[in-house]
Amino acid sequence: MFEKIRGLIFKLDPETAHNLAIKALKLNYIPNKTVKKNKILELDIFGKKIPNPIGIAAGFDKDAEVYNSLFKLGFGFVEVGTVTPLKQYGNPKPRVFRLEEDEALINRLGFNNSGSEKVRARILSNSPKGLLGINIGPNKDTKDRVKDYLVGLRKFHDIGDYLTVNISSPNTENLRSFHKDEELDELLKEIQAEKIRLKTNVPIALKISPDIENKNIDRICEILTNNKITTVIISNSTDRTRENLKNINKLEKGGLSGKPLENKSNFLINEFFKNLKSDITIIGVGGVDSGRSVYEKIINGAKLVQLYTGMVFKGPNIVSKINDEFIEIIKKTGVNNISELVGSKNKLD
Repeated sequence: MFEKIRGLIFKLDPETAHNLAIKALKLNYIPNKTVKKNKILELDIFGKKIPNPIGIAAGFDKDAEVYNSLFKLGFGFVEVGTVTPLKQYGNPKPRVFRLEEDEALINRLGFNNSGSEKVRARILSNSPKGLLGINIGPNKDTKDRVKDYLVGLRKFHDIGDYLTVNISSPNTENLRSFHKDEELDELLKEIQAEKIRLKTNVPIALKISPDIENKNIDRICEILTNNKITTVIISNSTDRTRENLKNINKLEKGGLSGKPLENKSNFLINEFFKNLKSDITIIGVGGVDSGRSVYEKIINGAKLVQLYTGMVFKGPNIVSKINDEFIEIIKKTGVNNISELVGSKNKLD
């Protein structure tokens, strides 16, 4: 069905099409194909068992409106947000651009969301029927970004299965400065101190930029380990990697996501995995749209994967398609569960 109407959808402005998709999910207008469950895909993560490793990345359900509908589509977990303490509009429109020939998107949304109070109330009124992550970030005009992250932690520590600290959006000015040693260490220390004050054990994930320098990976891994961060998400969108793109929209300012990010993401996943081994869970993001792309992320070191752009181009039943393809790939490897494939590109001692 999606293939038949994709041409019509792609005639709409991308943000308008996205808003219509959210409305359709809220009203259950999008038919979902039954996703086959298979024990070979099951994983234990954050104290819960999930049916498969495929999650929807933050950015799709910014305001936590349709996470249960996304679970019905077969996603193993859902991450909502990015949520800021106060409501904000984000950057001026137009701010989302399709690059059809490149199977990519460029966005400069700028953390548009309804604010932490409204999102918290919405989640409390609609209990999640699966593993729910909540992505938190600072308001654009805040005078204290560290404080904004702590507000997010206080608001959501008791209702999220994990919280993601987003320091990597290219669309909030100077946000990526948190990748610097001192700033990152200070932020994570403050978060751990706040967790102690709140008496919470909620897992914290850090979402990093794909544009970090390779020489900085060792130090970032050291800071993650020292601050007891359990998960790293690799990676966010990139404001680089434009030279080989075909679509004229490549000239638009913003974060590039989709297939052009796949190889860069896989490289970073493998570099972090070689450093961290299995001490920290890696969630791989960038170019996920098939069973093969999931397999590549996992053998490079990701335990879980997330997608967003892939669903824009492949449709709402993408999880069913990926699972079928991925199961066939796994059968050929002879393993009993995908956990045995994590990092298998590097035979660990």
